[in-house]
Amino acid sequence: MDELLKTLRISAAGMKVQGTRLRVVSENVANADSLPSSPGELPYRRKVITFKNELDRSIGVNTVRVDRVQTDLSNYRQRYDPSHPAAGPDGYILAPNVNSLVEMMDLKEAQRSYEANLNVLKSSKSMLQNTIGLLR
Repeated sequence: MDELLKTLRISAAGMKVQGTRLRVVSENVANADSLPSSPGELPYRRKVITFKNELDRSIGVNTVRVDRVQTDLSNYRQRYDPSHPAAGPDGYILAPNVNSLVEMMDLKEAQRSYEANLNVLKSSKSMLQNTIGLLR
């Protein structure tokens, strides 16, 4: 029974970090076309999330945690739009360093990981309920 409770905690930790990942990716997608409004202003910078294993002392096993959410320091994209108010003298404007295709793939991966942890949680809960039913 103790192992089932550990499994529940491990799955819950996995769901929590994937939920955070989904929020970060969603923010990136929402700001993929956010352009600066004046010259010299910088556009949105993509955010990335990193994970770490951390000992959960209450159950005695490592679980996954969010290490940090930081900005992606890759180069901004450039878009030619001389009529835009933030365009430089050459007609180019800086655009966010967000690639929507990469973000959608990250979103799908996070969603699948979340669902996998949810299925483990459901199976563990069912086993726990069956065990309790046998003990009655």
